[in-house]
Amino acid sequence: MSRRMPVWMGAVLALAVAGLFAALGAWQLGRMHAKDALLQASAQVLEHRRAQPLALAADPARRSDYDWAAGPGLFLPGPAVLLDNQNHAGRAGVRAYRVFKPAAGGLPLLVELGWLPLPGDRQLPDIVLPDVDEVSGLLLPPPSRGMVASVLEHDDARVLATVLDLPGLASALQLPALAPRVLRLDPALPVGYARDLELLPNTLTPERHLGYAVQWFALAVAVLVVALVTALRSRRRR
Repeated sequence: MSRRMPVWMGAVLALAVAGLFAALGAWQLGRMHAKDALLQASAQVLEHRRAQPLALAADPARRSDYDWAAGPGLFLPGPAVLLDNQNHAGRAGVRAYRVFKPAAGGLPLLVELGWLPLPGDRQLPDIVLPDVDEVSGLLLPPPSRGMVASVLEHDDARVLATVLDLPGLASALQLPALAPRVLRLDPALPVGYARDLELLPNTLTPERHLGYAVQWFALAVAVLVVALVTALRSRRRR
């Protein structure tokens, strides 16, 4: 004859599961608030577009901030950086980056040139070195890596990366260092590929995070309700 789980043990298990679901809901709420703050901060920058020097990209104190920046310099020869698993208009592809050296000095930085599709055979595109000596755009932190492992594949012309791990990319590009922020090139400039200033192209919106939070909290409540009903029925039988 099978033995039933003691009521107190079932209650403890239910509380543990409900606590886990509630913690996941709180985490989703935290992500929602963080992305709301990100969108608000960037919206102010994009509204005014007061150009800051490109050297600001290397300031470690502002590595998580957003600034509109512009200045002269040159794109360095060497491999382009391709960020894999990037979607645009429902299609899979890569985002292309080139290293730009500001004329005023400071660390070189990655400049996003835009998005390119990948064919079925995943043949990587050739990224032409832009023939411009001045850039402008949005300085921002590199895309969040999430739970993706950093993987680099490279040849003489390209470095294919799953995340923008800037120290690792600097080593692959044989550079002493890269600025901790990247420049998303102004879409109005006649250079590069398909691009915009959308900040959440490959991640969840605040509204999606809120939806997931509600689901986790609802599951936590459901577990507690089921545990309470089960405990009451067990007490009546006794």
